[in-house]
Amino acid sequence: MVRITEDLVRRRAEHNNCEIFSLEEISLHQQEIEKLEYLDKWCRDLKILYLQNNLIPKIENVGKLKKLEYLNVALNNIERIENLEGCEELRKLDLTANFIGELSSVETLKYNIHLKELFLVGNPCTDFEGYRQFVVATLHQLKYLDSKEIERSERIQALQSYPEVKQKIREQEQAYLLKRAKEKEEAQRRMRERKDRKEKQMEAELGLDSPDSLQYKENHQTEGEREQQMWRTAEDDEEDRRFWEEPTPYTPESRLETHRYIEEKRKAKDNIRGSKKREKPLPKLVTAEGKVLNINMPKLHFSLKDDEENNQFILDLAVYRHLDTSLLDIDVQPTYIRVLVKGKTFQLVLPEEVKPDSSSAKRSQTTGHLVVSMPKVKEIILAKQKLSTSVKPSNSNTTQKSTRSKQVEKLEVDPSKYSFPDVTKIIPEKEQIGQGPIKLQPEKIKETMKISAAYHQSGWQVIQLKPASLIWRFES
Repeated sequence: MVRITEDLVRRRAEHNNCEIFSLEEISLHQQEIEKLEYLDKWCRDLKILYLQNNLIPKIENVGKLKKLEYLNVALNNIERIENLEGCEELRKLDLTANFIGELSSVETLKYNIHLKELFLVGNPCTDFEGYRQFVVATLHQLKYLDSKEIERSERIQALQSYPEVKQKIREQEQAYLLKRAKEKEEAQRRMRERKDRKEKQMEAELGLDSPDSLQYKENHQTEGEREQQMWRTAEDDEEDRRFWEEPTPYTPESRLETHRYIEEKRKAKDNIRGSKKREKPLPKLVTAEGKVLNINMPKLHFSLKDDEENNQFILDLAVYRHLDTSLLDIDVQPTYIRVLVKGKTFQLVLPEEVKPDSSSAKRSQTTGHLVVSMPKVKEIILAKQKLSTSVKPSNSNTTQKSTRSKQVEKLEVDPSKYSFPDVTKIIPEKEQIGQGPIKLQPEKIKETMKISAAYHQSGWQVIQLKPASLIWRFES
């Protein structure tokens, strides 16, 4: 039997940070719940409660929910309306597709003065003659019945014919209750027959009806298992066909029986699948000859460092950052180290023997890596001990260097000893021959003036038209 648990309620209260004491709305639909309980103690502030499509046979343990405004218990096994008098703020009640045959139980809703909407569609009571008139006349506070608005004229007519309708409803209720009693007896009979068939099937499977079955199993075990499996599948198919083809009335018992039958078949299939799954063989950590193997089942990156200064080995294992440290198990042996990471083995053979008692393990808070320090058994004398005597002069040298560094010294270079070539005189100067601006060539201008004076004396005139051309003209 599935019941309401605190864990289920907390999982359904994720929108309220999994807090149930201040919960105002919760949905527990399709959870196969068979009993309504604990909600009136855990969730006193509930305003909306969804419980549709379960196996609840009775409305109970909700009377202390004073703030409850909407209750949905559609598609359940409820047969009468009860235990809702304490829900003072109830405004909407959904009882669709239940098994309510006692329509007179609607009278218990008179005390819910704020009730405005009521849904009874899909219940046996809706087939009664005068069903709507009886409900409208009984519950004066209702505004809607089965999603249909109740008009004032309809209420007046229902009140006028209320005594007659009430008598008819009582008679139909009695007939329905007799029918339900027969249905319950028929359901019990089917349950007994099914139980007997199941017991016979169990006896046949155990082989209690055949005295030579044990000897037969010992001699022909594989053949017997195959035949037994084939017989089981055929028997299961026959049982399924008989169960689903057998006509049964739609009652709370048949609905519950169908649910339990499906649940049994589901569990049987899960058991078969579980038996078929072969357990994985454990990895070999040590060979038959006693040789330890290197194994990395979690497939983690690692590094093994030989710290000669401290005479130890350091293993850095890249464990997942968010993995809880309680899921790590470290075992240091003289010749190897073994780490279990969530049950998966990491094993590494060490180059030299170490001291397990002096080993230590740490976990990085930033990267999550596991660092294991393993001191070596053989002690090594390092060169630091020899340098202990030569450390003293080094102190004096350092003091001298520190005093010298405080004095500022300048370096002078003798130019006679060190001569540097003049870079500006690497390329020799070239004489400019008539190119460039005239003012940069004063010597050429003087020469031209001398030539022009000489030619004037001889009767020639020099005319300069362009900087690069000279024209000669003869004067008579």
